Amino acid sequence: MVIQQQTISADRFLEIVEQPEYADRVLELVEGELVEMSKPTRIHGVVTMRLALRIASFVDAHELGEVTVGETGFVLERNPQGRDSVRGLDIAFVNSERLPTPPDDTWYEMGPDLAVEVISPNNKTSDTHLKVMQLLNAGTRLIWLVHPETRTVVAHTAEGAVTLREDNTLSGGAVLPGFELCVGDIFPR
Repeated sequence: MVIQQQTISADRFLEIVEQPEYADRVLELVEGELVEMSKPTRIHGVVTMRLALRIASFVDAHELGEVTVGETGFVLERNPQGRDSVRGLDIAFVNSERLPTPPDDTWYEMGPDLAVEVISPNNKTSDTHLKVMQLLNAGTRLIWLVHPETRTVVAHTAEGAVTLREDNTLSGGAVLPGFELCVGDIFPR
């Protein structure tokens, strides 16, 4: 749901979301428009946590970089006309070689190496497709769209997409070398 019609920049978006009236809202900036996202559901939270725990444990054990959760913001587009896009991601991984230092209270000014979105019934297909395209254009090398309803994961790269079912193995490929997880293990029984 678009909640503000005027075009705003990523910098202005940061100011807006820090205002008290937006404290309990989940917001994204999509091509200059402020968009309110629905609150995650129980299954969304469970699936996100199960997968984030596995990814973070692997990344920490191999000292590969940072893993974020909870709709952490990534500036995926900066447009001269102010139609910037700041997208929140359920889970993201950024390789240590690409990490901005030191950490601060702004957003990442890049696409992550891995982006994970847990798809809810109210996610619009058109917006999900736009988000995937924005991530790929911003340099994200691997995107996992996790579908709890069908217990599948669609893995996107610049070369295309593949759908993985419960008995398939989810691989980190070149982004997280050695990371493997049975798709069925992401979902509660």
